[in-house]
Amino acid sequence: MKLDNQVAAITGGTAGIGRAIAEAFLAEGASVTLMARNQDKAAQVLLEIDAGDRCAYIAGDATLQSDVERFVDGSVERFGKVDILVNNAGGAGELQPVADLPDDAWDLVMKWNLYSTFWASRRAVKPMIERGWGRIINISSTEGKLGKPVLTAYSAAKHAVNGFTKSMAKEVAMSGVTVNAICPGLVITDIIRDNGPRTAEAMGMTFDEMVDLFAQESAIKRPNTVEEVAAVAVLLASEAGAGITGGTLSVDGGTAPY
Repeated sequence: MKLDNQVAAITGGTAGIGRAIAEAFLAEGASVTLMARNQDKAAQVLLEIDAGDRCAYIAGDATLQSDVERFVDGSVERFGKVDILVNNAGGAGELQPVADLPDDAWDLVMKWNLYSTFWASRRAVKPMIERGWGRIINISSTEGKLGKPVLTAYSAAKHAVNGFTKSMAKEVAMSGVTVNAICPGLVITDIIRDNGPRTAEAMGMTFDEMVDLFAQESAIKRPNTVEEVAAVAVLLASEAGAGITGGTLSVDGGTAPY
């Protein structure tokens, strides 16, 4: 039980990568709070996970500072502390060339991916420093190392998340708190199935063609799985990850060159 007696707070924790990380943490003995917007879906997820009082849900929108801070505070109220923060909430938002991208679409992507990471990390880190132990794990993207047409806002936000990760890690390195980012490549989740056709259309191809393109960019020639991402999160969250900080760890099958 690598995470026995630890408490993890996960934004965007009821689907896809976030849910897989939650289930992996629970399997390793942690208690977990999940934040997401859809309360009905969250209630169903809690039933499916079936972890009893070790798993709780707090409703919130990651684009709202008050909700993000309330989530961190609520996690402390529920379990007494937050040892592990996973900033997983995020998405690509509106897909348009820069020449056509409106300010509000740009702002939404920044709040969803970058600001939420900053708000939650700032709220959670001081008690971690005081206890001399903590883990902050930011879910970034291969697009935080590369870039694709019409994904400019998303790529910019994830590049910023990676820079935030590196700098914050150095700020707290002597305190026993580590800060890392995981950069998944293509992972076929529900949000990809729902929004992928729109992304593909903006890129001038079908959904299947887009999936094949992304897969062929990797060395393994296939999408990664949520379980593969979650396994890296467990490593970073555990005592075994104590020597890893400021990292932007790719789980992309060899897509990014660094």
